[in-house]
Amino acid sequence: MSNLQLAVQFFLQVAVILLFCRLVGAVALRFGQPQVVAEMLAGVLLGPSLFGLLAPEAQQWLFPWDRTQSTRDTQSYLFPASQLGLALYMFVVGMEFRVDIVRRRLTSSVAVSAAGMVAPFLLGAGLGWAFFHHTNLFPERTKLSEAMLFLGASMCITAFPMLARIIHFKKLAGTTMGTVALGAGALDDATAWCLLAVVLASFDNHWNHALVNVGAGAAYVAVTLLVVRPLLTRISPLLVRERSLTEAGLVVGLALMSLGAYVTDLIGLHAVFGAFVMGAAMPRGVMTRDLIGRIQPLTVALLLPLFFTYSGLNTKIGLLNTGFLWLMCGAVLLAAVLGKGVACWLAARATGIPNREALGIGTLMNARGLMELIIINIGLQRGIISEGLFATLVIMAVVTTLMASPIFDRLVGAGFTEPSIEPADGDPALRHSHS
Repeated sequence: MSNLQLAVQFFLQVAVILLFCRLVGAVALRFGQPQVVAEMLAGVLLGPSLFGLLAPEAQQWLFPWDRTQSTRDTQSYLFPASQLGLALYMFVVGMEFRVDIVRRRLTSSVAVSAAGMVAPFLLGAGLGWAFFHHTNLFPERTKLSEAMLFLGASMCITAFPMLARIIHFKKLAGTTMGTVALGAGALDDATAWCLLAVVLASFDNHWNHALVNVGAGAAYVAVTLLVVRPLLTRISPLLVRERSLTEAGLVVGLALMSLGAYVTDLIGLHAVFGAFVMGAAMPRGVMTRDLIGRIQPLTVALLLPLFFTYSGLNTKIGLLNTGFLWLMCGAVLLAAVLGKGVACWLAARATGIPNREALGIGTLMNARGLMELIIINIGLQRGIISEGLFATLVIMAVVTTLMASPIFDRLVGAGFTEPSIEPADGDPALRHSHS
């Protein structure tokens, strides 16, 4: 395809994706599922798992596939647009992240994070050991240590962007439950990506790369919070006039978000963490209020559905086609729920959080979503896992995400609302809510 043809095809794809996501969302809402879950399902349905199975020629025409290079012809447009949407949304999540609540609930946040990492990692590593010795779910090139680390890291992951959107859907932004879950999810995902960096380094026999990635990630967080944040606070009067963000302020915010995403992607961590940390560094008050107000509507309505659809185009659930694989899938799913959901619930209870809120935290943390699909796609592309294990982990990701909202409503209550803590600056005018 020429560049002009690709651009024309891209606009058609956007129209189909947006309308189909809304159609699936209307159906999902009847079952108590938020729009974000509908978008995840819509992305999978538009890919080879359903659309490509029922109408392969139509699916190939709408989403052309270059089989000689194993890449989609339109990915030069769809992929960067999807990544931009994800980074922008995590930038908004970072600006809403309540560091003051984390300080007040530091013990709970750290305990839930630790439980959400250690328990699923141990169970995942154990399954990795069993799969390595008793099945052919790992290719011959994969070492035992790599198999155990990769499956452990896959079990540790939490659907950080999806978790944020479910929290907004449940109107839990700014509450103890929502903030503890977000804080623990951020730490868990960062750790999982560091573990993935170690696995890839071992797979390529470049251990020094893993050390550089982890060290550079820590340095990025330190520089952003200790240097960029104070600098922005000092120059914020130049970016805000008459209690409104200027165009220059909007440009500065977007440029810093892009730079943060670029840096963390460059050092081997995912771009979402760079955007999230940069959002957390934005001065609270008028600047964050107006940045959120200008960025969020278009991001949620237009760009995020592209991210979910792009990921779904590379997911083939039909690979799970034998009784043995379904049995292994059941074992993975059981370990995932026990390791993440139950462990996080127990950790929250142990640190003094009431049982109802603790159940909510455990349920939310158990959702893995398409962040799981991203990490296992990397594993499949690099040859660390087989297509059978990939399909098994896809099912686990989809099921744990679908479980989150209905189980939350059943255990915590569909109409549960926890009082929001006042903004850190005490200005009620700066409150914001999300649907």
